Formats: sequence, structure tokens, C-alpha cells
Amino acid sequence: MTPRAAGDGPASQSPSSASRIGWRRLAAYAAPMAPLGMLHFPIWVYVAPFYAGLGADLALLGAMVLAARLLDAITDPAMGVLSDRTPRALAARFGRRKPWLALAAPVILFSAWRLLIPPEGAGALHAGLWLGVLMIGWTAALTPYLAWGAELEQGYAARARVTAWRESAGLLGMAGAAVLYATGADAAAGLAAVFAALALALPVATAAALVAVPEPPDRSRRRLPWREAMRAAARNRAFARLIAAWFLNGAANALPAALFLFFVEQRLGAPDAAGPLLILYFMAAVLGAPVWSRLSERFPKHRVWGVAMLWACAVFVWAPLLGPGDVAAFAVITALSGFALGADLALPPAIQADVVDADAAETGEHRAGAFFAAWSVTAKAAQAVAAGLALLALSAAGFDAAVAAQAQSAGALSLLAALYALAPAVLKIAAVALVWRFPIDREAQAALRARLDAPAA
Repeated sequence: MTPRAAGDGPASQSPSSASRIGWRRLAAYAAPMAPLGMLHFPIWVYVAPFYAGLGADLALLGAMVLAARLLDAITDPAMGVLSDRTPRALAARFGRRKPWLALAAPVILFSAWRLLIPPEGAGALHAGLWLGVLMIGWTAALTPYLAWGAELEQGYAARARVTAWRESAGLLGMAGAAVLYATGADAAAGLAAVFAALALALPVATAAALVAVPEPPDRSRRRLPWREAMRAAARNRAFARLIAAWFLNGAANALPAALFLFFVEQRLGAPDAAGPLLILYFMAAVLGAPVWSRLSERFPKHRVWGVAMLWACAVFVWAPLLGPGDVAAFAVITALSGFALGADLALPPAIQADVVDADAAETGEHRAGAFFAAWSVTAKAAQAVAAGLALLALSAAGFDAAVAAQAQSAGALSLLAALYALAPAVLKIAAVALVWRFPIDREAQAALRARLDAPAA
């Protein structure tokens, strides 16, 4: 890890500059997100069916997965606070964020090995134990890593450039994992292929970020007591508005994610198209992220994000009209909605970085870790609530994923289409209403940076 240096990297530049770090450092910073993204599908899509195929008890396996999710609700906030308050001696030499990423990488690798390549006789308890350890390592890496990204740039539009690079790398990792898994002769071989790529990529990518990207110095002027810190966050109206919109949009994105396979299999009757359509979706998002980021250089970030959400609504509402065999039309919808997803990934975290500035201007403490921990908890809660309620509603309507589409009731298939496409549109429109008049625009953020960069009295 390279030591921090005042005057080396972002901290030495004026906040008005469009961008202060070059593409090489941006690529180095974004690199760890690719292997982290590779773990997304194995953990949440493939692992449960894999262990069920090994004979694991489904009820116990479900309980283990739920416990791992609940563990996140504890570890995310804890990790945010810990990374904000990294011991001063360690932070003075390496920075507040880098040490956690360095420590977490081997934990992620070892636990992923135990989870994805289990020993003979492994069952639900083995899966639950190593999934929990993996989640701890993931949180210990990701929360400080996101906070570091918020601190790399101080310019209004430049922050969207950082997040666009990072999230595009994550999407490439997800798509790569899907391709690698598909190359395996069976589930075990597919997961082994994903782990082999992870074992090669994570150490190299982590080292590149730690060595090549300087971490800006902590410019906090005070340390808030816990209760005062909570009260300050509660008074931050911009944060409340953004986090509510983030929850609504996260739920809107979680619904089609949870129901995608059902829609492709039961509504379109094309189960073999699911893999290629997913890859198309992610690749479209990779293309979209830099476009939306560039638009935020000319227009307010919150307005660009709002337009992207409306774009997704305009595209997705046509999905309920599709039926068996309409794969080509659905591919167009998938590509256009994936393009809009690029904005969901690139812009909200950049807006959140501006919210952290507002908090720091009021409190004197830079708490990006705590704010991005709340960000992560909100995203996970949105995913869990939306997916859970959708599955419950489908079950109540008599939908049965184990039977052919012809055996489903018309009402169940109509509800599937409505939950897949119409409900997300309603949620996204509500999110647009919250962010359209967001109080921190380019001028407001510049004023915040001027306050933060002013010499202490």
C-alpha cells in the first residue's frame, strides 16, 4: 500500500476541476470491483441449487441464507464506522480505507474456496458457515471501498466518472462469471471455474488499487459522539430524500431480477434464452454507464438519473404485452432497460458523495463509510422486501414454477407480468418525484466544497 501524501492525487486539486485523476488510476481503482462482481451470481443464484443438489436440507439452507442476510444488517454499519475511524497510526501511513480492503481480500478468497468447492459430505451448515464468513469479508472490503471512491474526486461531475468506471467493472465481472459458469460440465465444474478466475483476479486487482491509487487524507476537524452523529444524519434532508429514492428504485430493480427466470420461462416460453438475455442486459449497462456519466457533466446528476428512470419505465411497460416466442422483442426491451441500469449504478453513489459533503460541512467529520454502510443496508433491504413480497403474491395467486406455462392460470400469468414490469414503473416514478428537485446541484456542491476546503478557524 502506498502512503497517503497531501498533494498527491485528488486532495491537491481544486474542487472546480472537471477531473483530477487519469484513466490509469481510475482503472486501477475500479479493478477490484470486477472480481467482487464475479461473486454476485454464484452466491445468490447458483449456490443454493448447488447445495440442494448435494442433498442439503432446503429449509435449513434457506435459514442459513437468511441468517447471512441478517448478518449484513449488523456488519455493514459496524464496518462503516470502523473504516471512518481507522486507528490514527494506521491511517496516517496507509489511509483509512486501504487497510480494510487489504485485510478483507484473503478472507474473501478463503471463504469463497470453502463455499464454492466444498468437501465431500458438505451440507447446509457448511454452506451457511462459509457464506457468513464470505459476507463479513465482502462487507469489510466493499464498504470502505465505496467510501474511498466517494473521496477520490471532489468535483461534481467527476464523481460520476469514478462510479461509472467502478460499476462497469462490477458488471463485467458478473457477466464473466455467468459465462464461466456456463462453460462447466455441471454445477460443480461451473463454480470451480468461477473460483479459479476469482483466485487469479482478486489479488492482482486489489494490489493494483492499493499501489497505484493514492488515498486522500482525512480532513475531518472533529470526531462526533455516536448519538450526535445519528442526530446529524437524521437532520440531513438531502440524505433522507436520496436514501428513500434509492430504496424505491432498488425495489423496482429487484422485482424483475427476482422474476426474470419465471418471466422468460413461463411468459415467453424460452428458458434457453435466459443466459444470453442476462449477458445482453449487463453489457448494455456497461455501455450505458459512461454515457449517463458524460451527460451529468452538462446537466444535474439527479435530473439525469430521473430521466434514466423514466426511460426504463417507458421501455418496460411494453413487457406485459409479450407472449410465447416474443424473444426478439424482449431482447430489445432488455437492451434498452439495461442501458438505463447504467445510470442507476453510476449516478446515485456520486450523488451520495455530495450528501457526505453536506454532512461534513455541518459536522466537521468526513463519514463516507457510515453513509455508504447505510446505502448498502438500504439496497439489501429493498431487494429482500421486493423479492419476498412478489413471491408471496405469486404464490397467493396460484403460480407454480414447477408446472408448464399452459397449466398456469391466466390470472397468475397476468400478475407475473404486472409484477415484472408495471410495479417497477410505479416505484421508479415515485423515486423520480423524490429526486427531481434534489437540493444539491452543481452550484450547491461547489459551495459545500468551498466551506470544506476553507482553512479551519
